[in-house]
Amino acid sequence: MTRTRDVTLVVPDTAARVLLLEFDTLPGKPAEALAVVRFRLKKMLPFDADDAAVSYQVMTTGKSGVQVVAVAMPRETLADYEGIVREAGFEPGAVLPSTLAALAGLVESEAAALVVNSGSEAVTTAIVKAGVLLLHRTVDLGTNEGVDARAVLSARLEAEFGGAEFATAETAVGVAVAAVGREIAVERGAEVAASETAQAVSVAAAYFEDTLETAPEVVLATGTLGADALAAVLADADVGPVVVREMVERGMLGAGATSAGLPGGVPLGWLAGVRGALAN
Repeated sequence: MTRTRDVTLVVPDTAARVLLLEFDTLPGKPAEALAVVRFRLKKMLPFDADDAAVSYQVMTTGKSGVQVVAVAMPRETLADYEGIVREAGFEPGAVLPSTLAALAGLVESEAAALVVNSGSEAVTTAIVKAGVLLLHRTVDLGTNEGVDARAVLSARLEAEFGGAEFATAETAVGVAVAAVGREIAVERGAEVAASETAQAVSVAAAYFEDTLETAPEVVLATGTLGADALAAVLADADVGPVVVREMVERGMLGAGATSAGLPGGVPLGWLAGVRGALAN
């Protein structure tokens, strides 16, 4: 079977910065407009805008100005992803952040959609209406930060044994800290991820209501968390009432996708970016 050498990459949202910008006007020539967008990004990026890979798309134009979605990625980050593709024998083509790729698969509609791309390391909330991106916000969950496994394990031992027995038990800390530390990190990471995800969705829902003067009725889920888990997180945090459903449902897939969305198969949330990239 002949394989095409051009590959579209769908990368994590945290690998790039997606920003919504407004201009009074933009030059008609794309190269000149890109220079203006890049100049605006200079004070908005945590990396060098002059050396970054930058692209943009005009969302709307009118008397109030020009609304643009801009994507910027550190040049070295892009080079790392492209290098992996070339090592596999292919040539990198378009590079799309995960949520933007997923949004490309939505059917353009006047009804606004609230999309939540959630995982263990980051959550992105996006609002799109009639093909126009109104919100794109990525929160790094930092689930691996701030966990002092030794201190937490020592506290657990002291609570369980106390007194002299704790002094003896604590000698096992050096041996047990690696294994138990991983357990603690997972537990803390899950707690942080759930809390930050619920907060991010709450902020997006408030923005949705303020901007569109109506509350979102449905949340479209993508990413590694999945609709059922996201619904449980939002229910525990009392965010709602809102219905959570997968952005990609099994009925959208071909007959050959027998394991997608089933236990042990490819999670449906992983396919949203792929579906959008193919549609794009």
